[in-house]
Amino acid sequence: MHLDSFIVSALLLLAVTAVAVALFRHIGLGSVLGLLVAGIVVGPHSPGPNVTAHVDDVRHFTELGVVLLLFVIGLEMKPSRLWSLRRELFGLGSLQILLTGGVIALYVYMGTAQWSTAILFGLTLALSSTAFVMQLLAERGELASRYGSGTFAILLMQDLAVVPLLALVPLLSQTAAIAHGIPLWEQLLILAGMFAVLILFGTRVVPYALDWLARHDNREAFLLVVLLAVFFAAWAMHQSGLSMALGAFIMGMLLSGSRFNLQILAMVEPYKGLLMSLFFVAVGMSIDLGKLADQPLEFLGHTLALIVIKLMVLLPLALVFGYRKADAVRMTFILAQAGEFGFVLFGSALVLEVIDESVFVMAVGVISLSMLLTPLMVRLGHLLAQHMEAQVDTSSTAPLSLPETGERLVLIGGYGRMGHTIATLLQSSGIPFLALDTDAARVAEGRSAGQTVVYGDISDPALLAALHAQRLNLIVLTIDNARIALRTVSLLRDTYPGIPIIARARDLEASARLLEAGATEAYPEAIEASLRLGATALQMAGATADNVDLMIQGVRAKDYELVRDGEQTS
Repeated sequence: MHLDSFIVSALLLLAVTAVAVALFRHIGLGSVLGLLVAGIVVGPHSPGPNVTAHVDDVRHFTELGVVLLLFVIGLEMKPSRLWSLRRELFGLGSLQILLTGGVIALYVYMGTAQWSTAILFGLTLALSSTAFVMQLLAERGELASRYGSGTFAILLMQDLAVVPLLALVPLLSQTAAIAHGIPLWEQLLILAGMFAVLILFGTRVVPYALDWLARHDNREAFLLVVLLAVFFAAWAMHQSGLSMALGAFIMGMLLSGSRFNLQILAMVEPYKGLLMSLFFVAVGMSIDLGKLADQPLEFLGHTLALIVIKLMVLLPLALVFGYRKADAVRMTFILAQAGEFGFVLFGSALVLEVIDESVFVMAVGVISLSMLLTPLMVRLGHLLAQHMEAQVDTSSTAPLSLPETGERLVLIGGYGRMGHTIATLLQSSGIPFLALDTDAARVAEGRSAGQTVVYGDISDPALLAALHAQRLNLIVLTIDNARIALRTVSLLRDTYPGIPIIARARDLEASARLLEAGATEAYPEAIEASLRLGATALQMAGATADNVDLMIQGVRAKDYELVRDGEQTS
């Protein structure tokens, strides 16, 4: 592709995507549907100008967005929480695949009278789209909710089901040379070896490298090491026969306990968002409106049947596993589509002559159409759930958007001597807090002292977004660098106007600038130290403690007017 045509294609893609996302977000249908429609508009199957004819290549590349999405989820998913989901993972997840797959297979068999095709369709279409569902949950802030956790467990079990499904296609083929396949014991041995390598890499090599780079303030290499770890894990699982996304999720979990997890999250988030957006656009490009128009009733009928079967199977299963009716409805409607894995599996089936071209087109069309309907299904499920909750208990309608603890934190920016002192006071008072610092040595010292200190730059907007800063109770800035402190106060006040900010300042001039930028309070450390020294001198010279305290409070109340002239001439 020539440079000019590439730039024109990029401009077209950005223009259509921006308009579609803005429009669909405005009318309340979410950005995902807007991205899908944008993909249809600029795709090779639309009558207008298109950006590329190589849709499969684009989709394969943008699947890296799904890899980064699962890595981010792994970063936020502690192993203990995953263990707590084992009942949903192995129980609900397995039953959903088997029962849904069985019913879909029976439906397909009635139309084809071929069990090989029916089984392939059943088990493949039983899987849902990890990319769509996790993106929608993240957009709605429902990843930590009861139904969000259950939904994630089902999706993770579906990712684990990739291996047997990949092995199933050659078994159904009359042309595949199965004898040349790798024996099962060898596959298991390779898988165990890859897991061992990943655990060693994620718990020893990567944290050591990140610690060394953080101590030398090498942020560019820090990001590159993180991306290397993610894609190495994805490649390792792919070589073992599992999905790349599963490997990235495992690496994320291995790094979730690291003191660098917030900074990693902030660095990866922009790349994940960009690639995920392109992924949804690529799925939209795959939708062939011409072929759908040739057989509209058949496509719509099969898609409707798929959605109805998934609703009928998963809803009672969720209720059996103890979910409230409203949560079961939300879970069922958000998982009612087919998944992107179907593109891969049906493509392999076409090559091995398990299915013919017409069946392949129908399968891809049904998957694409079900994805296109997903945001609407989620909205419908949410409205039904809200109606149920309103009838039972209006106080339970709000989904959980806070961390599992539900605590409102105090955020400390800078963990030097002053930050350590404030953290110690908060800890002794039982007030939850989180301290951020870009000095890896200080972070290590704080964690060894039993305090919640993590590596991160408080002036980084992406990190604040990853931290969900809107839930903070108070922000205390103890940064020694006046320029960074001023920039951070401006950022925090513009982005989170309702959160009080207490800032440290070197002198009265710096204090005035911080207050002007939006700090609630700013304390000049030189003046404060002088006041405490003067107060001690007054008490030792015979002044009463009450009079001294009143004098100090009066100085602060009048903006240090009493000592301002002396401070400026010193």
